Amino acid sequence: MLRCIAVDDEPLAVQLLSDYIRKVAFLELVATCGDAFEATRVLQEKTVDLIFMDIQMPGLTGLQFIQSLPRRPMVILVTAYKKFASEGFDLDVVDYLIKPVGLDRFMKACFKAQELYQLRHGAPADYFFVNVDYSLVKVLFSDIVYIEGSGDYVKIHLSSAPRPLLVRMSTKAMEGELPSDRFLRIHKSYIVSKDGVTAVRKNSVFIGSLELPVGETYRESVRGLTGREL
Repeated sequence: MLRCIAVDDEPLAVQLLSDYIRKVAFLELVATCGDAFEATRVLQEKTVDLIFMDIQMPGLTGLQFIQSLPRRPMVILVTAYKKFASEGFDLDVVDYLIKPVGLDRFMKACFKAQELYQLRHGAPADYFFVNVDYSLVKVLFSDIVYIEGSGDYVKIHLSSAPRPLLVRMSTKAMEGELPSDRFLRIHKSYIVSKDGVTAVRKNSVFIGSLELPVGETYRESVRGLTGREL
């Protein structure tokens, strides 16, 4: 059961969300809120797994509210404005719903949230989801060859695709999504699949014919992979 709240300054919108939530068997509505400040009070008092959040609200917008949370529940944005979609997905929201929202589209978003919750709290999975072009894309750990960081983005190079997935996320954040027993940070800009490594030098790691640099900070970690001095 996912404990959720609905946040919107329009009473009719809150009522519709409440009605929809009560139709979903795995959702429990614990509170409705007219603004972000009321939502903050609820989060301090109750355990909440999922927030249905409007964007344009007085005082503090939905996006500002999400950014302010030190520990963030899952969020589904429900708004009349398409123009904030990019900003919303940059904040790793589960989904972005445009008003008026039909029950079928609402249900689809809820199933996304349920699957993501199960991934985070269930048995270790062999995959994870990343935001790519406003969609949550499933990536198998076994399909990752290496990950290349560039500023605010990472490229996930897959064995099954000719082009990498481009994801707005730091290399450090991506490292946190990966199981440490299967992946190794070898450079400030590179993470490799341990299974894919075919050879190691003092300053390089090879994945087949591909040569990637080893940063000095990460040499000890690479030495641990081989069990020998480089």
